[in-house]
Amino acid sequence: MVSEREVESLILTVLEGMYNSLGESEKLVADYVIKRPDDVIHYSITEFSMHCKASEATIYRLCRKIGFDGYQQFKIALARELTLPSGKFTSLEEVKDFPGFVSAMFDESIGILKDTRQLLDVEQLQKGVKLILNAKRLLFFGVGRSASIAKDGSLRFAILGFHTVSYSDPHAQVMVGAGLTKFDVVIGISHSGAIRDIVKSMEVARDTGAKTIAITAGINSPITEVADVILHCAAGKEHLGNFLNNRIGEFTIMNVLYRSVLLKMGEKINPHLDNLYNKILKPKRFEK
Repeated sequence: MVSEREVESLILTVLEGMYNSLGESEKLVADYVIKRPDDVIHYSITEFSMHCKASEATIYRLCRKIGFDGYQQFKIALARELTLPSGKFTSLEEVKDFPGFVSAMFDESIGILKDTRQLLDVEQLQKGVKLILNAKRLLFFGVGRSASIAKDGSLRFAILGFHTVSYSDPHAQVMVGAGLTKFDVVIGISHSGAIRDIVKSMEVARDTGAKTIAITAGINSPITEVADVILHCAAGKEHLGNFLNNRIGEFTIMNVLYRSVLLKMGEKINPHLDNLYNKILKPKRFEK
């Protein structure tokens, strides 16, 4: 779960991240807050209930779920958030011309990166780095569009000399996961955090004693229940049922994790990297 400080400055981002884990009536409340936050801060809970078509109990329950004692505290924090420079850009839906669409795509990615920076728990990151440095083997699990991020992570850490492998097939994940030990670390990637296959694979791995790290935009999602370390990124706007959702947050978290491990390894890794570049990679380039 994200910290109270993060919730108070990122209410809309947190709601987007936990959206898929909400009940149907809670989604009615979340939808209204995300789309019309400026109106919500002026409503009593009774008025808000009437406008969003959900009960007052549902509103109160959602406020509690995202870290507030009640509706009034939530509303004050939301009002405070709306007075801060948001850095929000023109949405893709508002763009009328192609150059504007391209510009809005870049703006969307920039917004996701800014929100991801605020959501990332540095203590969890440090814990993940420690697990990786002490691991004998790193396994990366990802299905669907997350498979490419898992493969990228496996290659990054293999470059540093770690024994790594990535699996995108759910059957292979559980079969391999059943044979892991306490010396292994599994890094699972899931944007929603609610894909049954990846959650089951992580669960099997953890039950055998392996340590698990989840990279996800799904706050309070099922994958967070089977992870020893949770690294949150921003979910961004949902497009066509996740098919077009921006995954730059997950790629960035993987890069931050990789660079953090590299930092902790210090100068002792330099001879290996110099040898890799000068004797192996450089000769593969055409010289002018």
